[in-house]
Amino acid sequence: MKTILAYGDSNTWGAEPQPYRGGGGRFAPDKRWPGIVRKALGADIIVAEEGLNGRTTCLDDPVEGAHKNGKTFLPVALETHAPIDLVVIKLGTNDLKARLSMQAGDIADGAGKLVDMVLQSAAGPGGRAPAVLLVAPAPLSRLSWLAEMFSGGAEKSQRLAAEFDRVAKARSVALLDAGSIVTSSEIDGIHLDEEGQRVLGLAIAERARALLGLGD
Repeated sequence: MKTILAYGDSNTWGAEPQPYRGGGGRFAPDKRWPGIVRKALGADIIVAEEGLNGRTTCLDDPVEGAHKNGKTFLPVALETHAPIDLVVIKLGTNDLKARLSMQAGDIADGAGKLVDMVLQSAAGPGGRAPAVLLVAPAPLSRLSWLAEMFSGGAEKSQRLAAEFDRVAKARSVALLDAGSIVTSSEIDGIHLDEEGQRVLGLAIAERARALLGLGD
């Protein structure tokens, strides 16, 4: 039995694209990417879902609250679900909000702080550190009602993959560029639709299979 921790934001939580504020629901467990990973890898894999709407890499949100800070809650998640074989970190979209004033390089460095926390932890089997898969968020698309909140974010989002690649290589951890396989829904510009969740889940499952040394 192996355990994967899915640590992310609303796209990990499974938020449906929202045509207006509060206008979306949540995909069923088997339709969001952690559930897709669970199904693809089989019954001997536990996928612990730790997705939170609005979660950032390493910042308190002055509007939504300090609990949105991914750096604050990660130690809790690691201890809660230990022993963990693989941590999948999929964060960065919310850091693009205009009020947080983060550049693409800053966002990637924030994700790097989370990677460091995992690699310096004893949350893996035998008190070792878990493996890490860092996922670079897909770029923003047409933002509709979120345009003001994410003002300037679309351009920055185009640079995230390269910056996340820099961070992953510096730490010798695996990287998946989500933008190479999925696109953000044009309903709201930030969330994945059901097909996007499926495609991302299958891609993460494939990478996890290799990282965990699982057979086909």
